[in-house]
Amino acid sequence: MAKAGIVIIESNVVSKSGRIRLRDVCMETNLQRKKVSDLLKYLKSFCKKTPVCVQLSHSGRKGSSEIPWLNKKNQFLGKSEAWKTFAPSALKKSKNWPTPEELKLAKIYNIKKSFVNACNFLKKTKIDGVEIHMAHGYLLHQFFSPISNLRNDKYGGTLEKRSRLLIEISKEIRKIWPKNKILGARINGSDHTSKGSTVKDAIYLCKQLENIGFDYVCVSSGGIDNKRKKNISEFRLKISKKIKTQIKIPVGSTGEIDTENKIMNSLKRKQIDFAAVGRKFLYDNNWLLKFKDKFVRNKLIPDQYKRAFN
Repeated sequence: MAKAGIVIIESNVVSKSGRIRLRDVCMETNLQRKKVSDLLKYLKSFCKKTPVCVQLSHSGRKGSSEIPWLNKKNQFLGKSEAWKTFAPSALKKSKNWPTPEELKLAKIYNIKKSFVNACNFLKKTKIDGVEIHMAHGYLLHQFFSPISNLRNDKYGGTLEKRSRLLIEISKEIRKIWPKNKILGARINGSDHTSKGSTVKDAIYLCKQLENIGFDYVCVSSGGIDNKRKKNISEFRLKISKKIKTQIKIPVGSTGEIDTENKIMNSLKRKQIDFAAVGRKFLYDNNWLLKFKDKFVRNKLIPDQYKRAFN
């Protein structure tokens, strides 16, 4: 029977400075945590058998952006509303974007603490798991990528040093996160450029996460610059398959893997262990029912809706 194995609430930020946009879900103050706790209680009231997880992130240099449904061009906020952004190096996200402040060691320590504090709060709620966001051009990906990380200290240069912050945060979270709750990571498989991070880099990171005790990795790609790979799903599925041969924990992928044939074929070919689907649910929250056989659908769907599925 087709069903969602996990529900993930995406892009919850660990601190105010880590917001992408003004209305992002944040977990820094007691009031914010109270609101998140209320949301999780509500979700768990009807997601009784499906685990609900929270994705944790920090925007880095991608922060202080316009709210997308108010400004579809994804521009930087005006000066009256904008906040200072931080990154591993003082490099702009793109041409018309402000230059972020390069993170000093003290601020890096505070960011690590913010991730741990968020997890300490979440483990007291009804949440079933946490996913650490290390992709899509956000802060942890910015440290991982040689395009956005030009540091010459212990957090930059070699692959090991560029991975250091990601691994340090992962180790700290593993220490305090309950063993009976899910712990995963959204990772970057490639930057899509010759000078960016590679599949070999991703395999190195995934092996580290497996050794730390993560339960799964979900492979994404791109996000450091504005370039987009054609046939993104096929590209990521190839990366996922390479990673799967190197680690034992489940490997998933995301990005246009949103039809029954594509999902089932990628599972049969052992390219992935699971598919992460987002946008399809946003514009059609019943699309998964179309996977179910007619008998199952007839039991689940109200009579007045059945003709839409026949």
